[in-house]
Amino acid sequence: MNPVTLLPFIVLIGAMFLMTRSAKKKQAAAAAMRNDMQPGTGVRTIGGMYATVKELHDDTVLLEVAPGVHAVYAKNAIGAVLDDAEYNRIVHGDEQELDVDGAVVPDDASSLTGPDATDADDAKTDLVKKTDADESDEAEAKDEKKSEGKADGESDAK
Repeated sequence: MNPVTLLPFIVLIGAMFLMTRSAKKKQAAAAAMRNDMQPGTGVRTIGGMYATVKELHDDTVLLEVAPGVHAVYAKNAIGAVLDDAEYNRIVHGDEQELDVDGAVVPDDASSLTGPDATDADDAKTDLVKKTDADESDEAEAKDEKKSEGKADGESDAK
């Protein structure tokens, strides 16, 4: 057989090998995570429920979903094992203490306004469509400004 005709089959077999290899790694990591669970650990099920591990068995886990409420789940139903800080933040609403040495960025644009900011009237843009009446009013206002600075018979030239 010609090696050129075998090349697509070789590439296909190699791709299949690589895909199954990565899937096996993910399954092994998930199994290791589930085996690392201890009583008192916070977990999230694949359904999105947060609970605390009470007892571990071979294929099942006893979870406390609320104070005094226990449920039995399969180990495969555990989606993630959470560390204590993350579990308390999600379930109990505890705020994490931020160790920030630098400046804190505000959530809004309040720091952009202040004494150094430009005047608000100068920054506004008129988005209203002008009519002919508006344009004639502006022309009259300009004519009045020109006439205010001069008396009858005076001119700019000296």
